[in-house]
Amino acid sequence: MTLWMDEEAGPIVRPYALIGGRTRSSGDTLDLIAMITATGVAPSNGFVPGPEQERILSLVSGIASVADVASELDLPLGVVRVLLGDLQDHKLISIGHAPASEHLLKEVINGLRAL
Repeated sequence: MTLWMDEEAGPIVRPYALIGGRTRSSGDTLDLIAMITATGVAPSNGFVPGPEQERILSLVSGIASVADVASELDLPLGVVRVLLGDLQDHKLISIGHAPASEHLLKEVINGLRAL
């Protein structure tokens, strides 16, 4: 029997399978600081959110950034964008953009300099 992964590689196919092999969705334009909020609307048209999408909906019952969601789910950003795009297409989340304050930009620059 041929194994498609070894113990150290981990589940390399899982993120790809989560999004049905898609690499693009309406969520592609989401930047890392876009703010996501659950709308509270019930799924329609037979759409049933998967476990990861249910977790996203619970994470954004308040408000969270795309980066926060990706970090919390421990999934690649591209996968999270596809999942968010599906939720957005079904009007289960709303997306806003946080204004970049001068303080925030200074913190980012200081953080980059520290690297």
